[in-house]
Amino acid sequence: MASTPARPLPPAGDATHAFRLGGTLTVNRVGLGAMRLPSDGWHGRARDAATGRAVLRRAVELGVNHIDTADFYRSGDGALRANALIREALHPYPAALVIATKVGPVFGPRGPSPAPPAGLRALVEANLKSLGLERLDLVYLRIGVMTVPHGESLAERFEALAALREEGLIRHLGLSNVDAGHLTEARAIAPVAAVQNHFHVAEQDEATVLDACAANGIAFVPFGPLGSGDTDLNEARLARVARRHDATVSQIALAWLLALSPVTLAIPGTGSLVHLEENIAAGSIALSLDDLADLGTTGSVHTRS
Repeated sequence: MASTPARPLPPAGDATHAFRLGGTLTVNRVGLGAMRLPSDGWHGRARDAATGRAVLRRAVELGVNHIDTADFYRSGDGALRANALIREALHPYPAALVIATKVGPVFGPRGPSPAPPAGLRALVEANLKSLGLERLDLVYLRIGVMTVPHGESLAERFEALAALREEGLIRHLGLSNVDAGHLTEARAIAPVAAVQNHFHVAEQDEATVLDACAANGIAFVPFGPLGSGDTDLNEARLARVARRHDATVSQIALAWLLALSPVTLAIPGTGSLVHLEENIAAGSIALSLDDLADLGTTGSVHTRS
């Protein structure tokens, strides 16, 4: 199966291919997730740093102006960190580049645990320092680990981040790994610009959160858009649609996300130049209603011309 060739993304002002985060930051709807830059998988062996920097530079050349990262994205030995690679490759940053990061978990010998509200300032400041910034464009409050902690209040933690926003350390706030109730709770405290949940063509449990985001002009930014390594996306329905477009299964999975709603943004992660170009090219694939029906799409969709 062939891969749709990469070409530069349309200008960020193209309304079909762009989104205004928080109403102020215009980003292309295909971005780059930084988790796989330092290692192939969560805290795996370190990748080649020069390749990681090359991926970042090539992404910007192709029109990516939205990079999603976290200070805790690093190789297993801690020697290579995503934020350091971003700073080394791109600082001083292009004026239009939006860097999003996330805080919430802290990592110890027994794994991740939630930071208390008073501990969030240190996590924000660590991101500022490692990225070489005075203000972060978008900071997500991440709660839980992989499963959404239904019924858990996030109010005190979100209030702490909202206070840092008022100080000018953060431009926009987001939420990660939340349900619709969490979104309502947070929006009563401060504006929410984006939600980042586990969501892809084979995992659509968070469709109600997507609907809430679409109704309120909030970006929906799935993490693990290609399955996060825990789901086999190479199934017959994806392959069938991929053959129609002379594309790869991964490209169709990304195109599907973009077709769901004007508020969906894709942030596929990669440490490979080849895969980067493949992911960027997915932004030019327009799926038909028949394609979407074959993919088992739930709810309403937005098709692109």
